[in-house]
Amino acid sequence: MTRILLIPGLICDGHVWQGCLAALAGHDVAVADLGVATDITAMAEQLLATHAGDLIVVGHSMGGRVAMEMARIAPTRLRGLALLNTGMAPLKAGELPKREAMIAFAHEQGMAALADHWLPGMMAAGIPPDPEVMAGLRAMVCRMTPNQHERHIRALIARPDASLWIGAWQGPLLLMTGRQDIWSPIAQHEEIAALCPHARLEIIEEAGHFAPVEQPAAVGALISAWVRETATHAQEEFQ
Repeated sequence: MTRILLIPGLICDGHVWQGCLAALAGHDVAVADLGVATDITAMAEQLLATHAGDLIVVGHSMGGRVAMEMARIAPTRLRGLALLNTGMAPLKAGELPKREAMIAFAHEQGMAALADHWLPGMMAAGIPPDPEVMAGLRAMVCRMTPNQHERHIRALIARPDASLWIGAWQGPLLLMTGRQDIWSPIAQHEEIAALCPHARLEIIEEAGHFAPVEQPAAVGALISAWVRETATHAQEEFQ
């Protein structure tokens, strides 16, 4: 059975995917552990080594960067690629000092302060956040450490330019983002879709950068339906 590998993003863990798991019942599903790797390529190589066989890879935010790198390294092992709330571009002008400031903030103020500073901008713009959703995300961030945060930020700073090769991906590609995601907006996903012949773009209403947590039922249903379609197409090609 092809494994569905769910990859969380920056200072995230399985909480991001918890609300989507019911929709994937009956499948071989695993949530990735990014470990202590310090760059995107090493994270991708680690996951390919840890999870044997064919994979359908679903990445959120930084996890989408890792998923794309897995597809670059081992395209024949991936039966499908889903990218949520992410992007393909390398480090942008003016981004480095902002990233460095966030690293310093976490070390100086702690993870609880970082959660309070960072999370509100990740929610659906213009929509009051659900207190329960915020509490769950805050608890997740507080499970991380400033050193983990720095490792992830450093990996993002040195991230590969996936735009150089993503157009070569010939397999099924699901792109998804929140209508109100100001961090990874719709246009960013449209740019990826324009390069990939088999891309499908889905917009999640009333969701920001944490669409799988803000609207888990909608995200889970879309992933589940896409996985079924991907499996059917793969079977037809085999026959």
